[in-house]
Amino acid sequence: MAQLIIRQAEERDIMAIEGLEQVCFSDPWSYESLEHDILNNKLSFYIVAEVEGVVCGYVGIWNIVDEGHITNVAVSPDYRRKHIASNMLDVLIASCQEVGVERFTLEVRAGNEPAKALYAGKGFREVGVRAGYYQDNGEDAIIMWRE
Repeated sequence: MAQLIIRQAEERDIMAIEGLEQVCFSDPWSYESLEHDILNNKLSFYIVAEVEGVVCGYVGIWNIVDEGHITNVAVSPDYRRKHIASNMLDVLIASCQEVGVERFTLEVRAGNEPAKALYAGKGFREVGVRAGYYQDNGEDAIIMWRE
């Protein structure tokens, strides 16, 4: 694989992030929601992964005091199984820890075994369930925390 660049998301990335949302999620965030989060939400932080000028992944987080709520992790299907999500999470966690974030949480679909394994490998553990959390099909969300 060509060189992977992981960097903070910028305004120019919003359209590519929206495209990833459309491809990766059955209930994607809108351009307007992403634009607000990236440009105006002082609590949010987004990073993108780029290969040969193509934004192939992104991750977002809301930092609230010393806790970070990871909102979305997405990698284009064409770039999966290349450790891009793992690398983005490493950068995200390290960057947030530098500004005092000590704990991280996220929700993941109960049936998304690859994602649950990825998060477990990063020190997240399953602590609860949000029954019927996902609106598209009523699937449960597994709540995971990393202390």
